Amino acid sequence: MIKNRLDYKLVNTALIVLIIYLMYHTGFLWVGIFNKLVKIISPFFFAFVLAYALYPFLKWLTNHKIPKSLGVLIIVLIIILVIAVLVAMIAPLLVEQMGSLFDSIMAFIREMSTRFEIDSASVQKVLDSGFDNIIASTSKYVSNGAIRVLNISIGYLSTAVIIFSAAIYFLLDMDKIRAYIKRLLKRKSKRMYRYVSILDNEMKNYLSGMLKIMFITFFEYSLVYKLIGHPNAILLGLLATVGGLIPYFGGMITNFIAAITAFVVSPALFIKTCISFVVLSGVDGYLINPFVYGKTNNVHPLTVIFSVFAGGILLGIFGIMASFPLAVIIISTYKFFKSDITEKISDMKKAS
Repeated sequence: MIKNRLDYKLVNTALIVLIIYLMYHTGFLWVGIFNKLVKIISPFFFAFVLAYALYPFLKWLTNHKIPKSLGVLIIVLIIILVIAVLVAMIAPLLVEQMGSLFDSIMAFIREMSTRFEIDSASVQKVLDSGFDNIIASTSKYVSNGAIRVLNISIGYLSTAVIIFSAAIYFLLDMDKIRAYIKRLLKRKSKRMYRYVSILDNEMKNYLSGMLKIMFITFFEYSLVYKLIGHPNAILLGLLATVGGLIPYFGGMITNFIAAITAFVVSPALFIKTCISFVVLSGVDGYLINPFVYGKTNNVHPLTVIFSVFAGGILLGIFGIMASFPLAVIIISTYKFFKSDITEKISDMKKAS
């Protein structure tokens, strides 16, 4: 007797096709839901990254017999103090120097177009309009030596407060979070535990090192350019600090801006500026970076350039800034599984 049986493979295939069809025709709905989820999750993601980056400093404080709650309070007070100094003292100066910087760039372009008989009228018009918009939008928030808090969007303020508050709680509970993940991974797979431990160590070195280098870079570049009499010393120090998030290219852009603005002022300042950024690059490359990072995060320059290029194409400016840590993760992953495979092959040879 022939039994009627349900072909489950055919049913499953039909269900998968139906799901794909529905998702395709309701894509706008899923994209909207995904965007909303990203907006909800992203502040907490950045808060966790901030807490993760600050955790080595908290660990250093607790290792020196300072209670964890007091250590978190010290870190929070330092962050608030740095922000207060930036807002009250540096922000108005930056707006003033920004105008001077843009004027110097425009003067440089005009001089080069006159000297080499290049028609740069369209470029000058676009740059002039863009610089005016930047200065106008920045000046809205800075007045009489202080930030106009009321002019800042409530959305930005609330997001910043959420990130900062969540980061504090993440930092307080970071030991528990790390212990839970450690127990979970050990229970699931020792191999995965070793892999995550390697990534954790690499990222911890990168993030803590990056924060130290950003702090050093701001004072280093601002002080040196101030000593040689550059009119945009503070702004260049800030550009060098932010440019550090973009490996190689960020520093090149800052040095290029420093050179052309100095060229407009005087040949002597141009020469001093060129000598300064050559010396600063050498100090950063051979003294500060090796001292801060040690032998960790040693990535080949071609790999860094490729990762910056790929990150820019895929995710824009966010991809560029995230390119180096992603490159560190990918390289660490490759090294881990390569050594793991090598060990297995070696064990198989010994067994045979």
